[in-house]
Amino acid sequence: MAIISSNIGDTNFPPSRKELRVVDSDIINEEKNNKNLNFARPKTFNEFIGQERLKSSLRIAIDASIYRKEPLEHTLLYGQPGLGKTTLAFLIANEMNTNCRVANAPAIERPRDIVGLLLGLKEGEILFIDEIHRLNRLTEELLYSAMEDFRLDVTMGANRGARCRTINLPKFTLIGATTKLASISAPLRDRFGISQRIEFYSNNELQQIILNFSRLINLNLENEASFNLAKISRGTPRIALRLLKRIRDYAQVIKNTNNISSDVVEKALNSQKIDEKGLDPLDRKYLSFLNLNKNNPIGLDAIAAGLGDDSSMLEFVVEPYLIQIGFLMRTSRGRLLTSLAKKYINSKNDKY
Repeated sequence: MAIISSNIGDTNFPPSRKELRVVDSDIINEEKNNKNLNFARPKTFNEFIGQERLKSSLRIAIDASIYRKEPLEHTLLYGQPGLGKTTLAFLIANEMNTNCRVANAPAIERPRDIVGLLLGLKEGEILFIDEIHRLNRLTEELLYSAMEDFRLDVTMGANRGARCRTINLPKFTLIGATTKLASISAPLRDRFGISQRIEFYSNNELQQIILNFSRLINLNLENEASFNLAKISRGTPRIALRLLKRIRDYAQVIKNTNNISSDVVEKALNSQKIDEKGLDPLDRKYLSFLNLNKNNPIGLDAIAAGLGDDSSMLEFVVEPYLIQIGFLMRTSRGRLLTSLAKKYINSKNDKY
């Protein structure tokens, strides 16, 4: 049973409708305001490129839920940033013909915030919580009974004035998204009936995503140029589209054109200091630092201290792509460069 103590304002519990609107306006923000993101999002599974295994599994679960006239089981989506977790949550809601309410875990600061969101849900609706691994302990405990039994068990007041109350909730689906599956506590993780990993995208899939987006923003992108861009996009649509927009800026300002050739792509990326492997200055700085130690493994904290960067940022932003292209190995003793990385560094001696 989760406890909501008097120091979080239980005298006004449950939250009023006005408080619910405040919670929503604070938390449900980015997806409504970022029109540039929203118009590019696919509206159906058929429009969603890639992740075929995941889509097939979700389709079966969705069709089964519709057949039984039940909400979809609580679903956990995990993977690297920018792979489409939020987009998939909206697609699931669309397939279930219901609404999707969006919250970001760091913005849910108090237990009453999650209570407000849960009480604001209607039958069959979806609550999407991004970065769900960052929920605090009290908030997480409130979700246990909400997810399992669709009820909230709360204690209001303190000491002798404390009283228990059970609030029934409509049946809903919680979709959680995380980049750090291991950081989610086992009790919360086990309450998700569906758990799906989102993989990196192939170059061909990224090329199709790039071409589709280029048409939306009125760019004439050559096939070779789109594939060259796909190759350096780290298997991630968000990165591909971000780079495409920077290439558009370069083409329109420097070249005064909306026609994008391979030459324009190369020059635009050079202006951003991104090379033919898709490595940026921080990636090259990381590789250079490891190369100074020759074949000796280096711990992540030591690398972060040497580069003056945050270790979490290196671990979850820089290293995945270096591992993906075969430049880096993680060992129990630390990080090591591969022979491919050393060959790359030798070819860039003038820059190191």
